Amino acid sequence: MNILYNDKTDLLYIRLDDRKQDVINRRVSEDIVLDIGEGDRIVGIEILDASRRLSLERLLPVKYEVSGVAG
Repeated sequence: MNILYNDKTDLLYIRLDDRKQDVINRRVSEDIVLDIGEGDRIVGIEILDASRRLSLERLLPVKYEVSGVAG
């Protein structure tokens, strides 16, 4: 699992499956998009306006990126 955060766009992306595969995007709400891969499995979750939706500081123990710089 990888967590990527872009502070310029305030977008948080959680990648659950690192395998290379084709995905279909499904918007489930105004600010949540799911990437659906093989077998209709969720392989990624995109959260728009992430800093308003959750506490980013709680994610710090997890591997993450901020604006393209590895953390």
